[in-house]
Amino acid sequence: MSTTSGNGRTGLPEGGLLLGRVAGVPVLLSPSWWLGAALIVLLYTPMVGRFLPHTGVWTSAVIAATFTVLLAASVLLHELGHCLVALRLGLPVRRVRLFLLGGISEISRTPRKPRQDALIAGAGPVVSLVLAAVTGLGWLALNPVGAIWLLVAQTCVANFAVGVFNLLPGLPLDGGRMLRALTWAITGRRHSGTTAGVAGAAVVAAGLSAWAIAGLLGDARGQWLRLGVCVLMAWFVVAGAGAEYAAERRRHWPEGLQLRDLVRPVLQLPAESPVRDALTAAAGRGVVLVRADGVAVGLLDQGAAERLVACAPQEPAEHAAEPVTPENILLDSESADAIFDRVHNVLARQFLVVDDEGRPSGVLRREELRSATGSGS
Repeated sequence: MSTTSGNGRTGLPEGGLLLGRVAGVPVLLSPSWWLGAALIVLLYTPMVGRFLPHTGVWTSAVIAATFTVLLAASVLLHELGHCLVALRLGLPVRRVRLFLLGGISEISRTPRKPRQDALIAGAGPVVSLVLAAVTGLGWLALNPVGAIWLLVAQTCVANFAVGVFNLLPGLPLDGGRMLRALTWAITGRRHSGTTAGVAGAAVVAAGLSAWAIAGLLGDARGQWLRLGVCVLMAWFVVAGAGAEYAAERRRHWPEGLQLRDLVRPVLQLPAESPVRDALTAAAGRGVVLVRADGVAVGLLDQGAAERLVACAPQEPAEHAAEPVTPENILLDSESADAIFDRVHNVLARQFLVVDDEGRPSGVLRREELRSATGSGS
């Protein structure tokens, strides 16, 4: 029921059963989904008996299990709506997971523009509401009897509820992401948008709590079920909003800080240079090791170089180098968000910074970015 991007974390369990791939994106079924499915079957089976009085308990359980599968398929289509829009906008998607409370699309890179954030967020609720409309037509067309009618009707109601709930203006819900995008567009600051989304989450959680309490005080039908669902949803919203805010703080770029303030001056040396000489020449600079044909093959790793000098000081410096790959090359014109995303998602200690013509202009070290920004990258 939500998306996460860049270095956001949701606190949800990792991994799960691979169901397949859609447009190259892995679709996983988290272990917690089975717990949710069991709860739905347990709670929904008596409701089937009330709608279809002549149905036995085992038949009711089969109908409840079928509804659980239809609900999972609906949530999956909701998440694929997010994924396909993200892919269309050029943002890679790591995976989709179905879990206890719904689903999540893990987008590997943060949208660089508020419009992109809004389009990705809005795609999921649109899919859910379209599904509600389609199944609603089936609901109206069928005679109001039998298991098929009940399944179509409940699938309609479920998709409508998922669509509307996700439009509530609080992170990590899609409505909260749309609120963030709107605030971001107005203020020009993503951080302000996230703050607005977190404030919206507090309002949503308070509203859910108030609705649950009203059900208890009014002795409403299904009051305890309402209480359980509201508590679970409120917890999901509060925990997700907290994770979003923490992630935003980690990626916050201090006012006035420039990339050039963080990068070390670059020194190019032949890859076959003795490691002792390369380490001596470094003197606080980032050392790019270059082959005879001019291709950069690595960045001198100071720790590895010191260990190598201790036992073999004449070894080629490239034996103590961190490889240069497309993943650890940064453009000096890239945005702060793009830099955070790359540093977070690439397992490298150093990044080669180049200008628009591909010429090395400096070396950025992960720990120096973390120290300057107070981030956990």
